[in-house]
Amino acid sequence: MRPAAAGGTTVLRCGVRTLDLSRPRVMGILNVTPDSFSDGGRYAGLARALDRARAMLADGADVVDVGGESTRPDSDRVDEATELARVVPVIEALAREGALVSVDTTKPGVMRAAIGAGAAIVNDVGALGAPGAIEAIAGSGVAVCLMHMRGTPATMQSAPEYADVVAEVRGFLEARARACEAAGIARDRIVVDPGFGFGKTLAHNLDLLARLDEIAASGYPVLAGLSRKSMLGAITGRPEGERMAASVAAALSAVQRGAAIVRVHDVRETVDALAVWRATVEQERNR
Repeated sequence: MRPAAAGGTTVLRCGVRTLDLSRPRVMGILNVTPDSFSDGGRYAGLARALDRARAMLADGADVVDVGGESTRPDSDRVDEATELARVVPVIEALAREGALVSVDTTKPGVMRAAIGAGAAIVNDVGALGAPGAIEAIAGSGVAVCLMHMRGTPATMQSAPEYADVVAEVRGFLEARARACEAAGIARDRIVVDPGFGFGKTLAHNLDLLARLDEIAASGYPVLAGLSRKSMLGAITGRPEGERMAASVAAALSAVQRGAAIVRVHDVRETVDALAVWRATVEQERNR
């Protein structure tokens, strides 16, 4: 089994917690929004959100990623107060129960409040690009996931172009990681995400997946978020609600190419698939 981050750490430091990345980990998606592309509105409200999170944890999720603002194409931003009201009660409750919780946000104010509520990872599609975002993380001790996105959710799919998408994405992520390290965020607190579907065509996404090992070779653990995305619909012809098999296949493909964490909606199915994959790899190694 290839290491989670080629030449890098196999432990992600998340505040007082650590996440062992010597085997692939599963991050369960919990959207507490009315408008997320796949499950918007389904888990709005504290009781429904907690029921969903507990089910994902029981199914084997290592991390629950709580998001209070949709980042689907053409989505509109919400104000900070609304986002805080959506995510903080959920994070507080899950952290009290001992879950490893991530917050999916681009806002420094939400980052600080979520960390105060018990979030151990900040997952930022803006790669800590907002003013004050790096500072919000630097002194906290929590882990951060830096994602590549061309443009904004409202503009990212307007004819994106790259000379070499893998080289450009890797270069961006390495530059952002170096900026974080310079600000005092230790290397073993940093994860990178190529941002499948965020300012990329189908061909770009396939290039990134096929050559994901080149991004993993940077030494930073890689998170891959492919679950139910439009690229899978383009490949299979299936609508969002019928992309589970494609999502599991994409997660396996990413792990085989060096992804340390996969971010998914279908936790149980992904966990089972990874268990079979790991058993096969270990059997081959022991021959």
